[in-house]
Amino acid sequence: MAIAHSARISLKLRELSQLFNSMDPSPFIDRDLDHDAEEFIVSSAREAHGSRAFELVIHLGATPDGQRANEIEDAVQHYFSVRAELKRREFRLLLRRGHSVLAIGLLFLTSCLFLSGMVAKLSPPAVAEILHEGLIIVGWVAMWRPLEIYLYDWWPLRKEGLDLQRLAQMRVRLVHPHPKSAESASIAADAAI
Repeated sequence: MAIAHSARISLKLRELSQLFNSMDPSPFIDRDLDHDAEEFIVSSAREAHGSRAFELVIHLGATPDGQRANEIEDAVQHYFSVRAELKRREFRLLLRRGHSVLAIGLLFLTSCLFLSGMVAKLSPPAVAEILHEGLIIVGWVAMWRPLEIYLYDWWPLRKEGLDLQRLAQMRVRLVHPHPKSAESASIAADAAI
């Protein structure tokens, strides 16, 4: 049953194991998702505007193992929960770096402004004007990185983190093939991947 007001992400697979990275030796609940499956889910979530919940509907060409089918929602939620935590850490690290470069940039700007004032008093007028303007420009250019972090770099990370948090709470529903149409479902799953 679909969740009311949820954005549905539909994925067609031949078998449930395709959802996970086949090279990952971790226990089922801790396995990484297959890169292509993850990219499909994340890009589908980006396309769904708003703050609705997500529901992942996996259409399977073969009936999965009962235990794996019962653990699939926990495994998918766990994977995106770990990714959301990594994105939160990356966001906090960016802000810490922003604080550091802001302090360095302000100190450098202050030094440049101070030196430009000193140069204006101690140098001949033609040289003083060039050095004065040059030091002011260099001081403000040094402020570009802190401004870039605080104006542009933080919000894509924040949005990715929020999307991953929503995916970490996503409901997962498996759609098993009907015995008569298992062969046609398998062909459709092959075409989808």
